[in-house]
Amino acid sequence: MMKTININSRVILVLCVVNLGVWCYGEADYNDAAPMEEGEKTALYTAIQGFVGNWWNGSDLYPDPCGWTPVQGVSCDLFDGLWYVTALSIGPILDNYLDCAPIVEFRPQLFELKHLKSLTFFSCFVSPHKHPITIPSKNWEKLAGNLETLEFRSNPGLIGKVPSSFGSLIRLQSLVLLENGLTGELPRNVGNLTKLKRLVFAANWFYGRIPDTLGGLNELLILDLSRNLLSGSLPLTLGGLNSLLKLDLSNNQLAGSLPTAMCHMKNLTLLDLRNNKFSGGLTKSLQEMYSLGEMALSNNPIGGDLHGLEWSSLQNLVVLDLSNTGLTGEIPESIAELKRLRFLGLRGNRLTGNLSPKLATLPCVGALYLDGNNLTGELMFSELFYGKMGRRFRAWNNPNLCYPDGLASTGHAPYGVKPCQQEVTLIEANTNSKLGDGNYNQNSHLMVSLGFSSYVNGGFWSFYLVQVFTMAQLLSCFL
Repeated sequence: MMKTININSRVILVLCVVNLGVWCYGEADYNDAAPMEEGEKTALYTAIQGFVGNWWNGSDLYPDPCGWTPVQGVSCDLFDGLWYVTALSIGPILDNYLDCAPIVEFRPQLFELKHLKSLTFFSCFVSPHKHPITIPSKNWEKLAGNLETLEFRSNPGLIGKVPSSFGSLIRLQSLVLLENGLTGELPRNVGNLTKLKRLVFAANWFYGRIPDTLGGLNELLILDLSRNLLSGSLPLTLGGLNSLLKLDLSNNQLAGSLPTAMCHMKNLTLLDLRNNKFSGGLTKSLQEMYSLGEMALSNNPIGGDLHGLEWSSLQNLVVLDLSNTGLTGEIPESIAELKRLRFLGLRGNRLTGNLSPKLATLPCVGALYLDGNNLTGELMFSELFYGKMGRRFRAWNNPNLCYPDGLASTGHAPYGVKPCQQEVTLIEANTNSKLGDGNYNQNSHLMVSLGFSSYVNGGFWSFYLVQVFTMAQLLSCFL
C-alpha cells in the first residue's frame, strides 16, 4: 500500500507565541512517526557516497532523509508505512545539490533502491581523459519493476557503450542520454521499451544505422538522435511512429531518399534533418504531414524542385528551411499561402526566375533568406516591406536581380541588391557613315533602351545635322 507525500509541504510542527509567553505546539502530521526502512537508508547513503565521496556522512548530516532532514535531490514515498526513495538526482540541478567528486563509482547499493522511479545524473562525470567512467552493464534489471525515467545529461566523462541491459527496463517512459561521451551502435533492444514517450541519444559519438526496431515504439512522442555519426538510410519502420511529435536526426551522416512512409506521421510538429546526406528530391509524402510547424532540411544534397509539393496543405508551417539543398526551378507562388510562416530559408540553391510579390504578403514572416541563387528580374516589393525586414530579407548574390532605382533615395533598398539600370544605346549598322559631309547610310538603325522593351526601326532616314544634335540632347535626359 503506497501513500505519496510531498515532504516539503508537510507541516510537521507549528510553534506559536501567545501574549503570556507560552509556547503552543500544533498537532504533528500523523506520518511523523513513519520511519525509513533501515536497509533502504543504508543503500541510499552508500550509493550517494559513491558519487560525492566518502567524506559525505549521510547518517550524521541527514539522519532522517525523508523527514526532518531531507536530502536535496532525493524524493520519497510511503509504502506500507515506511519511507522509500522514489527519485534520485545527482549533480548541479538544484540549490544545495549533491556535487560529484572527481573520482566516482556506481556502487551496487544503487540498484537496491527497489522503489526508484527516477534516476538522473547531470554534469557529474566531467573528465573524459583523467577519470572516465562507463555505465554499469549489470544489475539494471533490479530496477525494471519501477524505473520510469533514466537520464544522463552533460557528462563528457561518461564513455563506452549503452549497456544492452537497458532493454530490461520495460517501464521506462523517458530515456535521455544527452551530451555525453558514449559511443558504439544504438542497441536494438531499445525497441523493447514500448512505454517510452521520450528517447534522446543526442550529442554523443554513436555510429552505424538507426535500428528498425525503433519503429515499434508506438507511444513515442520525442525521438532525438541528433549530433552523432549515424549513417545509412532511414528505416521504413519509422513511419509506424504515429504518435511522434518531434523527430530530430540532424547533424549525422544519414543518406538515401526520404521514405514515403513518413506520411503516416500525422501528428509530427518538428522534422529536423539538417546537415546530413539525404538526396532524391522532396517526397510528396511531406505534404501529408499536416501538423508540421517546423521543417528543417538544409544542407542536404536533396535536389529537385519546389513544384512537386502542394504547399498549401502545410498550413501550420512556421519554419521552412531548405537552404543549400540543391533545389532548381522557380519559387512557386503557393508558398505565399503559408499564412503562419515566420522563417523561409531558400539560400544557397540554384533557384531561377522572378520573385512573386505575393511573398511580401505573408502576414507573419520575419526572415526571408533567398541569397546565393540565380533569381532574376526586378523586385516588386514595397518600400514598407524592405523597411520592416531590413537585413532579414536576404537576396544578395543573385547577379541578375535588381530593385527599382527610385528606392535608393528612400533608404529602404534591399541590402546587397543592385538598382535596376536604365540604359540608352546608339547602334549604327555601318560604322563608316560620316556626319560631317552630310552623307547618311540608308541602313543605319537607332535603338533606344530605357530598361523596358527596345524598339528598332529600319529603313531610310533623312536627318539634317541640327536634328541629330536635337536628338542627342533628348537622349541625354535619359542617361
